[in-house]
Amino acid sequence: MMNVTVIGAGTMGNGIAHVFAQAGHDVVMMDRSSDALDRALATIGKNMDRMVSKEKMSAADKESALGRLTTTTDLSAAVAQASLVVEAATENVDLKLKIFSDLDSKAPANCILATNTSSISITRIAAATQRPKKVIGMHFMNPVPVMKL
Repeated sequence: MMNVTVIGAGTMGNGIAHVFAQAGHDVVMMDRSSDALDRALATIGKNMDRMVSKEKMSAADKESALGRLTTTTDLSAAVAQASLVVEAATENVDLKLKIFSDLDSKAPANCILATNTSSISITRIAAATQRPKKVIGMHFMNPVPVMKL
């Protein structure tokens, strides 16, 4: 089991948090907006309800997955125990570079930093850190919970 932090609670972020929690990992979803986090949790719950109604997930598995998912607006708290951070913020290069610079100073040294970017160079993002060998691309397709990895 990993401790996974997902940065960004939008469409991609909540889908990524959903699949990691469903796979049995502890997940912290972080966003600057508590309203976005509330919407993300509601979306994840609705998506899991749909999976239960289609018999793709049991109600007990849904409750277990939701129990592994927490939220915060505090980046330091979000990454304190992370073994993997997946960034799923807006496709804005300056924003992503700032996030990765912040992650570099706050996440544990052994933590892998991943970006869900579809258009920005991973090398460019990695250069914003002191650990470029621990920065990877991990691009998910939407809708994340139904796409095969």
